[in-house]
Amino acid sequence: MGASNSSAQRWADKGVYPTVTQDGVTGFDMERLSAIPEVKAMLATDWDTEKDVQPLRRYNSIELFAGGGGLALGMSLAGFHHVMLNEFDTSACKTLKMNRPDWNVVEGDVRHIDFTPLRGKVDFISGGFPCQAFSYAGKQAGFNDTRGTLFFELARAVKEIQPLVFMGENVKGLSSHDDGRTIETIRNTIAELGYTLVEPRILKAIMYQVPQKRERLILIAIRNDVADGVHFTWPSPYERVMTLRDAFYKSCIYDTDVPASDGVKYPEKKREVLSLVPQGGDWRDLPEEVAKKYMGGSWLLGGGKTGMARRLSLDEPSLTLTCSPCQKQTERCHPLETRPLSIREYARIQTFPDYWKFQGNMSAQYKQIGNAVPVNLAWAVGRSLIRLFNEIQRQHPVQTADCTDAVKEILRKQSQLVVVKDNTTQTSTVKATIKQLDFLSLLDEYENNPAMGAVMAREEEPQIKSTRRKK
Repeated sequence: MGASNSSAQRWADKGVYPTVTQDGVTGFDMERLSAIPEVKAMLATDWDTEKDVQPLRRYNSIELFAGGGGLALGMSLAGFHHVMLNEFDTSACKTLKMNRPDWNVVEGDVRHIDFTPLRGKVDFISGGFPCQAFSYAGKQAGFNDTRGTLFFELARAVKEIQPLVFMGENVKGLSSHDDGRTIETIRNTIAELGYTLVEPRILKAIMYQVPQKRERLILIAIRNDVADGVHFTWPSPYERVMTLRDAFYKSCIYDTDVPASDGVKYPEKKREVLSLVPQGGDWRDLPEEVAKKYMGGSWLLGGGKTGMARRLSLDEPSLTLTCSPCQKQTERCHPLETRPLSIREYARIQTFPDYWKFQGNMSAQYKQIGNAVPVNLAWAVGRSLIRLFNEIQRQHPVQTADCTDAVKEILRKQSQLVVVKDNTTQTSTVKATIKQLDFLSLLDEYENNPAMGAVMAREEEPQIKSTRRKK
């Protein structure tokens, strides 16, 4: 619930709450912790009632930055109808297409997509925009300050489509980034677009049937002309916190034990060190000389360093998954075996169903899973959004629009692009006999030319500096 183990131990030592021991595990009865708001919410949850919510009509949605599909799958399970998804990474696109052949997946840079054919036809836009630095945030205000960031592309899609509601998702640190100026800029942008922002909230995944201590910032905005008289209610939590035991064995989440799957292996020296760490332990459980040698320079640094040589516990939720299961600073060792978590174990901690298969090499699969929104968290938020849409529909009844031709038009335009990718960027040119002028290439070639400096000085797009290609 956000309290540290040391705080919980003090509660026990001082008798703040009486402890009980069950199956060798000592803890507190939930009923005794009803003064804690999160526990009180779990004891009085409406999870089962909310799980049965159904859309009054088909709500068309699109998703940007779709990744391996955690958010998209959760929203689909809640009742949204995806008419289009966009993702830059090739392996992630293959994952989406293989698992949902009926989804229109547009692979490529979102900056090259014209969303105007979908104007007035899409009800909902969602996107976990990458946590890219807002280098211009807070210097002025509103729409222009977000240029050069991928939040700008989400905002542009909203401006071009005008959905009833849109949602953005990001790491919790965004709320305090740059002393709050970044989130203030986002607020200004949303207001400038003509939307009413629901007060943002950081949701703890462990509250929503996810066996993982992951926290995400959720931004939800309602178009001003339908915002009056409707109210968004955040999802109720599940009745208890899930653990790795619930993820790896038959439970209320999964009907079977976790299936065998591929996974990376530890080097022998690392395996020898981690074999000395007990379940739920870390570097502090190692002999001092072993710990010093393993940690190197980190031994002298401050802080708890509790991610180092960390072995997970079956009776606790997992620590937040990263893009790699065996990074030294964020170790996630299997609770019972001395090895990193497998692909399927990783996926279960993110509550992906076992039928959801990931494409690409092993590194790409771990990355897709580690970057994903937990499916059950997305499902819970999606159900709350469906309730909001039903409320809007009752007050402003409309028919579901046909997006078929609009999506075909977008796909047709995308097919005319020749795509050249590197690890982080994409450049595209229209198939034509006329050669397009590439100012970025000219800048690299003539960067000391005063004439080019004059051109750049007149350029109004501030992101030109952040997207300049390295020589």
